[in-house]
Amino acid sequence: MSDDTAGRPARRWVLVALVAVALVAVAFAVGRFTAFGASAAPVRPSTVSAEAGFARDMQVHHGQAVEMAMEIYRKTGDEELRTLSYDIATAQSAQRGEMYGWLVEWGLPQAGAPLMSWMAASSEHGHDAEAATDAQLRDEMGMATDAQLADLRSATGTAADCLFLDLMIRHHEGAIPMAQAVIELGDDARVLTVAESMITAQTSEIDAMKSIQNRLGCAG
Repeated sequence: MSDDTAGRPARRWVLVALVAVALVAVAFAVGRFTAFGASAAPVRPSTVSAEAGFARDMQVHHGQAVEMAMEIYRKTGDEELRTLSYDIATAQSAQRGEMYGWLVEWGLPQAGAPLMSWMAASSEHGHDAEAATDAQLRDEMGMATDAQLADLRSATGTAADCLFLDLMIRHHEGAIPMAQAVIELGDDARVLTVAESMITAQTSEIDAMKSIQNRLGCAG
């Protein structure tokens, strides 16, 4: 038997050993990658989270803002107010759709606990949402009543402009503490970014609306 023939079994066993070592290394690497991926995967907010409560309540809040903004956009003769109302309606419609999408992505229902109950642990909200009526909670959120909305629909001219400004300033002032609460309590980066941009935008819009009030000579 030649030396080459005698050496073949040894070489075969060396090759088998190398393949085995390679397979073990690959398995180890896959395991490490999987473990890393699992630990790095984002945790979705739960149905009782601040993020979910914010997304639900702010959709309700934004819905009314869009309604009021489109009402005054349709009939105001003031170009500055017309532009502002259009900006409010389009921005809040987009945010409302985004928040709806968050809940779908998180696998959560669009409706949940009583309004503002998710804010209970924040410094922005102190009362028991379970003990308050829906009307009281909406009032705390700065939302207009059905009667006020009816007045806005029937008003015309400068009276309509001034009523809208009064209602929307209060509406924005109710939204800002909600955004501040989710920044305090939440963890989801996208939600926090939207909340921060909302505070900036709505604070600026409040200033703009107060300026228009002064120009129009609105009472109050």
